[in-house]
Amino acid sequence: MTKQQLVRALATELGRSKADAGRIVEALFGAEGLIAGELRRGRKVQITGFGNFETRKRTARTARNPRTGRAMTIKASVAPVFRAGSSLKDRVNRR
Repeated sequence: MTKQQLVRALATELGRSKADAGRIVEALFGAEGLIAGELRRGRKVQITGFGNFETRKRTARTARNPRTGRAMTIKASVAPVFRAGSSLKDRVNRR
């Protein structure tokens, strides 16, 4: 499902305009949205019955450039992670 398909489905489900649904989707999932803002502050976003959004620290490491074979260093970073909740897992697996 693309973002536009999500907006259309949400607009239909709520009986609102696509513009309203688009603002809702952007407010939650956009780069400046609520979830990204909380993750940027180092907080976890927990949606009961759906899952958790959180960050994980990745340490610096050495990798190999596949083109040249030379060793290179990958800097330490923080990565966003989503962990599905048990209710979502059960629905996906049709339990």
